[in-house]
Amino acid sequence: MTEAEDRKPRSDEARSTYDSEITSEFAVPEGLSVPRTGGESETTSEFAVPEGTHTPQAPSVEPEGSAFSVPSTYSTRQAPPAFTPATGIPAVSLVKDAPWQDRMRTMLRLPVAERPAPEPVQRGEEEGGPAVPRVLDLTLRIGELLLAGGEGAEDVEAAMFAVCRSYGLDRCEPTVTFTLLSISHQPSLVDDPVTASRTVRRRGTDYTRLAAVFRLVDDLTDPETHVSLEEAYRRLVEIRRNRHPYPTWVLTAATGLLAGAASVLVGGDVIVFVAAALGAMLGDRLAWLCAGRGLPEFYQFTVAAMPPAAVGVAFTLAHVDVKASAVITGGLFALLPGRALVAGVQDGLTGFYITAAARLLEVMYFFVGIVIGVLVILYFGVKLGDTLNPDAALNIAERPLLQIAASMLLSLTFAVLLQQERSTVLAVTLNGGVAWSVYGAMHYAGEISPVASTAVAAGLVGLFGQLLSRYRFASALPYTTAAIGPLLPGSATYFGLLSIAQNEVDKGLVSLAKAASLAMAIAIGVNLGAEISRLFLRVGSAKKRRAAKRTRGF
Repeated sequence: MTEAEDRKPRSDEARSTYDSEITSEFAVPEGLSVPRTGGESETTSEFAVPEGTHTPQAPSVEPEGSAFSVPSTYSTRQAPPAFTPATGIPAVSLVKDAPWQDRMRTMLRLPVAERPAPEPVQRGEEEGGPAVPRVLDLTLRIGELLLAGGEGAEDVEAAMFAVCRSYGLDRCEPTVTFTLLSISHQPSLVDDPVTASRTVRRRGTDYTRLAAVFRLVDDLTDPETHVSLEEAYRRLVEIRRNRHPYPTWVLTAATGLLAGAASVLVGGDVIVFVAAALGAMLGDRLAWLCAGRGLPEFYQFTVAAMPPAAVGVAFTLAHVDVKASAVITGGLFALLPGRALVAGVQDGLTGFYITAAARLLEVMYFFVGIVIGVLVILYFGVKLGDTLNPDAALNIAERPLLQIAASMLLSLTFAVLLQQERSTVLAVTLNGGVAWSVYGAMHYAGEISPVASTAVAAGLVGLFGQLLSRYRFASALPYTTAAIGPLLPGSATYFGLLSIAQNEVDKGLVSLAKAASLAMAIAIGVNLGAEISRLFLRVGSAKKRRAAKRTRGF
């Protein structure tokens, strides 16, 4: 071809073929036919399915290729019971005759993947069991009653876990804080979890209702007792609607008797007993009036602390030869929040630090309310020429028989104020008498420090209370809370406040620090006694990893 012919214009088809052959590096060789495809992604994607390979579509609403779509080989009816870790699942042996609290606590302290298979479950009329949302709702309602009644966070979690397992939901994780309950259930590793929560807005002390909830959970966890979901709801409604076992006037009388018995413990006589009882009953009526007006509990405690202090100051101003300090101390015994203190320290010792901090903050607010109420009266008493003597705390007469009787009366009335069942009142009364006997023998006869004596006496209260609760398969709170009443630091609190009112701040702070030490000794002793009973009673544990080992310190 000559140069002139090469310069001649070519046709469009020839020009296109010529350009592709000399410009494209991916040109198809001549004679090789490539079938046309429907889209560019099938020829260029690295994840394209080879021709001739059939991929079954998984029944999922997620788009194809989603990371959350269910695998094609997975079937909900044939789901594996649990995920098996690389190290294997440790064998967990549980004593069937042990209370459900101990069995559930053992499993709760294990990771989800290491928990044993569920026990025989409660099945409804349907073959697949009750609906998961309804079971979770029942669980939250039961947990709400327990937490509002003052139960510890770990026992509330154990009860919630027991209810879920009784209906076949073994992959559950309950979470308890001071005002919020939540629970999450995940059927398997590939199914979406179901989570529900409930807020605890009202709290009330009713140990009769608490014992009824424990009996319901015990029936649910019993494999020989069949309780349907509808029956459980019906019993729960009855528990919520039941009235308190003691009327209001009985509670007011119990408040007065409690204050009178406490005044006898610190050296009071008959006149002091009557004066302390009248002051405490008047304070209780004023607190009920404030509650009816919708005032918060802080102001209720402030108002309730004023009448006993006013009665004591009035006796001193009238130059009546009585121990005014014993009158005021007795009135403080009826107000000190021992129940909330023990629950807060127990939550902290068992690892629920957020709930423990909230409970202790509540105790601090109540205590500040009591302090303000007493300090206002003492301040005006000092201004009017009152000569209350803080050193009277060192001159408490030793009357063993009378003090033991007063301690038992104090525990009895405390049990009535806590709305306990009548069947538990006698046991807690004897437990309170034993506590004061041990404290008196160690402190007065043995001359041991009051903090150590209080801790040992509270430890015995916790031990006996836990044994009684195991015998009756009930909560330990009704057997321990009222029994620690004689050990509450009412006198140390009063004399600390009196010193502050008389401008002796250093001396007052020392006395208040002593009261705080006694309160912590009570709470720690009660919890330690309960743990000792679990330590020597066979409950069950994991062979490779002990259930009680929650953290390792780092």
